[in-house]
Parts: sequence; structure tokens; C-alpha cells
Amino acid sequence: MSAVPAKLPTVLESLLMPFLNILVALFVSGLVVWGLGEDPFFALGLLIEGAFGYEEAIGYTFYYATNFIFTGLAVSVAFHAGHFNIGGEGQAMLGGLGLTLAVFWLGDTAPLLSVFVAVAGAALFGAGWAFVPAWLQARRGSHIVITTIMFNFIASALLAYLLVGPLQRPGGQMPESSDFPDGAGLMQFHEVLAYFGVSFEQSPLNLSFLIALLAALAVWFLLSRTRFGYEMRVAGKNASAAAFAGVSVPRVTIIALMMSGALAGMMGLNELLGEQLRLIGNFTLGYGFVGIAVAFMGRNHPLGIVLAAILFGVLYQGGAELAFEMPTVTRDLIVVIQGLVILFAGAMPHLLRRPVAALYGRFAGRGAA
Repeated sequence: MSAVPAKLPTVLESLLMPFLNILVALFVSGLVVWGLGEDPFFALGLLIEGAFGYEEAIGYTFYYATNFIFTGLAVSVAFHAGHFNIGGEGQAMLGGLGLTLAVFWLGDTAPLLSVFVAVAGAALFGAGWAFVPAWLQARRGSHIVITTIMFNFIASALLAYLLVGPLQRPGGQMPESSDFPDGAGLMQFHEVLAYFGVSFEQSPLNLSFLIALLAALAVWFLLSRTRFGYEMRVAGKNASAAAFAGVSVPRVTIIALMMSGALAGMMGLNELLGEQLRLIGNFTLGYGFVGIAVAFMGRNHPLGIVLAAILFGVLYQGGAELAFEMPTVTRDLIVVIQGLVILFAGAMPHLLRRPVAALYGRFAGRGAA
């Protein structure tokens, strides 16, 4: 009888296992749909059709995925350093405030320059909002989960105050700012493709998707090709061993959490600078919390996070179409399906590991023989 290997190859651990967990989640979701008297295969077809069946749907799918890439990367960077940053919501709110101030500062005189400054402003304000919890964790031992949750509430209250006060649209009744100046925004993809003679239906998908992919590439390079990335991973695995080896764990903690906050802060590029073109209250819509599931589903690897983010984009966009076309499957049930995906692929990542490892060990043993 072949022994079960303790470690699977990377391709099985990082790609096959999440895929199998997603299949289990879809199977259980199908049972729920079947229990409601609907055809689960027809529902799955509607889900996929709603996410990829036409150009506008594709744009919306990747538009939603962009938010999840930023927040998933934010959680991942902190996690590699041994910390659980649950403050992505608040850091994204402050990032939105930073880019808004940059646009109002330069947008009237230099719209193009204001976009570049807005990107930097989103990252800096997000990083700045993460600094205090990071410093408290590194220097005072305050638990990062508690402090970042507290800072989420503070950020929400601060944004609400500003949008019904100093930043509120003149004469307006809604918690939102004035519109950004003309030209102070990211180009949408259908506009970019039109320059190359390619016709594509209008959707909110904009250049922040490319920025998110570049951020994922930068995180991969940081973690796997730089000394600081190595220090982060060592400190995350064993802080005592890292300190014994000469790594300044407090410095790593502060810098890593600030980078995490910067990535979360850049989520506002997609929502505000690419689509809304104004600062609005509660624009984060829970994306910061979903980013936790995205990071864990992607095994905290940038490529895995991008793929997991696209999956959640499919669930958001395809789920909306499914709820519209099949009234029995309500929006609440779509949330249940999303929760099942999180449960099996995020919270129970090793559900099928033993049988897969046993099967791999059997075939590996035959190959060796």
C-alpha cells in the first residue's frame, strides 16, 4: 500500500486543490437549486452566460474582479508577514479620499497629471491609515485584527462626516462629492480598444484592471525576488527565528502592513477614478472583506489571487444575471452560493487533500517502480 505523501507538487497544491474545492461548492449549490425545483445545470449555464456570454458581461466581470485583486493582494502581503489585515475596508475608504483630494487639487489645471497623482494619493492614504495599527502591533503588541477593525469604523465615520460636510456636493442631499473635473479619470476599456479600431460594448471596465495586474506582478516580484520579501516570509513563518537571524521584525511589520494598506487604498481607482468619477459614501461595498476569501482561495499567491478574483467577478456578475433570469434563485441565494465557495475553497482548503495525496502517491509509486 502506497504511503500518503506529506507534500504535493506545487501544481496540485496551488491549482488542482482549489479547483476541486470549487467543484464541491458548485455541487452543493446545485443541490440547493435542485431543492428549489430548478434545473441546476440550466442555472449554471445562465451563470456562465451572464458572466461571459456577451461583451458587456465580460466587462462587468473583470470590473468586479479588479476590486478583488487589490483587496486580495492587500490581505496576502500582510499574511506573508504573519499578520491578518482585516482593515481593507477602511484603508480603501481613505484611499478613495486621497485620490479625490488629488483630483480636486490638480484636475482643473492638469487633468492628466491629476490621474497620476491620484494613484499615488490612493496608495499613500491607504498606507497612512494602516500605519497606526501597524505601529501599535510592532511597538506595543496591540493585536492587528482588533485595531484594523476599529479603524474600519473610524474611516466610515470620517468619510460620512466629510460627505455631508466639507466635501458634499454644493446644494446636494446625498453623501457624495462634486463630480471630478473633465478628463480627470481613467479611460475605460472600450475607449482604449476604439483607438485600435476594435469595437467593444460599453462597460465600467477601465485601466485600473491593468494597474491591478501590475500590482500583482509587483507583489510576486517583491515576495520571490527581493531581500525584503524574504525577510517578510521568514518573519511570517517564525518571528523569533527571524529576529535571531538579524531581521528587524518591527520594521518588517510596519512596512508590510503599510504596503498592504496601500494596495487596499488603490481599490478606489476602479470604483471612483474609473467609474463613479466622484467620491461617494460606502463605495467599498464589502470588497475589503471579500478580499480575505480571495487571498485564501488563491493560496496567497498573486496568480492564485487573480484567478480567485475573476471567479468572484463571475459570481457577482453571473449571479446578478441568474437572479434576473430565474426568479426562484433570488439575490440572497446568490450570496449563499458565494458563501459556499468561500467555505469549501477558503475555509476548508484541505477537504479533499488526503484522497488526492493518496492517489498521487499511488501513481508516483508506480512511476518510480
